[in-house]
Amino acid sequence: MIRVLLADDQPLIRGGFRALLESDPGITVAGEAGDGARALELAGELRPDVALIDVRMPLMDGIEATRRIAADPALTGVHVVILTNYALDEYVFAALRAGAAGFLVKDIEPVELLRAVHVAARGDALLAPAVTRGLIEQFVATPPRPSAPPSLSALTARELEVLVLVATGLSNEEIARHLTISHLTAKTHVSRAMTKLGARDRAQLVVYAYEAGLVVPGAGN
Repeated sequence: MIRVLLADDQPLIRGGFRALLESDPGITVAGEAGDGARALELAGELRPDVALIDVRMPLMDGIEATRRIAADPALTGVHVVILTNYALDEYVFAALRAGAAGFLVKDIEPVELLRAVHVAARGDALLAPAVTRGLIEQFVATPPRPSAPPSLSALTARELEVLVLVATGLSNEEIARHLTISHLTAKTHVSRAMTKLGARDRAQLVVYAYEAGLVVPGAGN
């Protein structure tokens, strides 16, 4: 059973998401929060598999809540997915930098919402290639950057190659086909890159690749 935390300051939206989520027998809503501070508190208490957090909330916004969840070693199993009204939103990219596994627009189709929760619960990133590239191309190159990108010197040549493919939106299976290697080997390379760069998930690998200049916005990657 996938346990979900819902955080949105609008009760009607929370109610709608709860109804949709609980229509799936494999999903249960473990708790609800109307502001970011309460979302952070419940994340610590409930340890949900997935936290759906609105990007803009009172007391503490979704970005700060995400940052604090991602920074807490006890909450490594909580996969944060940001909810937003607009796909290309500067706050969404800030949330990815903070440690979110991905984002969903609030008018998502019900079947896609359920699929997304299952994907997030597995630890995969919710980053559709076209939307991800558009988002990053719009915001990643805009100074100032909050910090320097991590050093890539620890990566092997193959891990560096895999990192670029992750940044272009390829799944492990697609990476395996592209490089003519097994799915398990591709997964291992991705995992090692995440460990060496201190990345929480694939979403942060995408951010690192763009910030390090491995993938150039607008270059048709």
